[in-house]
Amino acid sequence: MSPVSTPSPHGQSPLRTVQVLGGGNAGSSAHVRSLTSGLVARGVRVTVCAPSEADHTYDFTGAGAEHVPVPRSSDPASVAALRTACAGADLVHAHGLHASFRAVLALSGRDTPLVVTWHDRAHAEGARAHLLRMLERRVARTATVVLGTSSALVDRARRTGARDARLAAVALPRPRPAAPPDDADPGRPKARAEVGATGRPLLLAVGSLDRPRGFDVLLDATHAWCRRDPVPMVAIAGEGPLRPVLQRRIEDEGLPVTLLGLRQDVGDLIAAADLALLPGTGEARPVLAQEALHAGVPLVAARTGAVRELVGDAAELVPPGDAKALADAVTRLLDDPERRARLRESGARQAATWPTEEDTVGQVLSVYDELTQPRPLA
Repeated sequence: MSPVSTPSPHGQSPLRTVQVLGGGNAGSSAHVRSLTSGLVARGVRVTVCAPSEADHTYDFTGAGAEHVPVPRSSDPASVAALRTACAGADLVHAHGLHASFRAVLALSGRDTPLVVTWHDRAHAEGARAHLLRMLERRVARTATVVLGTSSALVDRARRTGARDARLAAVALPRPRPAAPPDDADPGRPKARAEVGATGRPLLLAVGSLDRPRGFDVLLDATHAWCRRDPVPMVAIAGEGPLRPVLQRRIEDEGLPVTLLGLRQDVGDLIAAADLALLPGTGEARPVLAQEALHAGVPLVAARTGAVRELVGDAAELVPPGDAKALADAVTRLLDDPERRARLRESGARQAATWPTEEDTVGQVLSVYDELTQPRPLA
């Protein structure tokens, strides 16, 4: 599908932007899809450079963009393809550290403005951690503007050398309406049955299976719930390098936990859950936290500055890495329906304060306008 644009005001030709995406983060991919739709509706020509599988999942072309398949790699061929795609663009907007670094390489020697959105802080250990710090410095110092999805990311960008770093207004695309707190939703029993949670509480966690997500802490906490009747079912939707380790622990320790792998129905699973769990510190603006509060599902999360900034007092927050505190918080909520009801209400109020998709597109267009000069008609 070819991008469709409307004439720009004041006799200018349409602004042409290139969105660069690595495709490895569901939150940033959904954000780019939403942003693309809003920009195209306002007459902006959008090209999305992302792996082919990202377009299959998020349908950037269906939102009116031109999709250019660029692998999630910084090898010379990928950078060359990205450089070609960016030729003639008025502005390039990259999402995530690795996509941003590829954009820096592709724009080398050009004066095209580069906007970077950091959705999360990249995590690594050992020599790779040093490499990531080098990439952060290179990107922060090269980008015209860095947008961070949390105050902590904005501060980090400034410390790393960003000339201009701002808090991003990032909306959760098309939030699911709040679900009733019982089985009045006809899809709820079906979703629960599919994950083995019929007649027992369903506790849902979502995220890539890597160390920062804290799923090892979640498995530790699960031991405390094995003595309950009925025993809650913990379901984890996501895939990643720690899957074999987690699966081995589940089997060896006889834990009531199921690894669901990658799912396309995460929204349905969240709406079907009794509690949503966010045990780790790996995300600056966790999609699960946003979807849980929108869906009226009480949230238990590791207390970080970014999460507290996002949810306020509308969730049970526990110290990161503290399995006992996580287990105690879940136990208290399972035993206290009135507290769960209060969290549903406060969650709805907190979600109402978050940026809308209109706010997100408006802020981004404002930044674009700052960085681009009037373009004469072609």
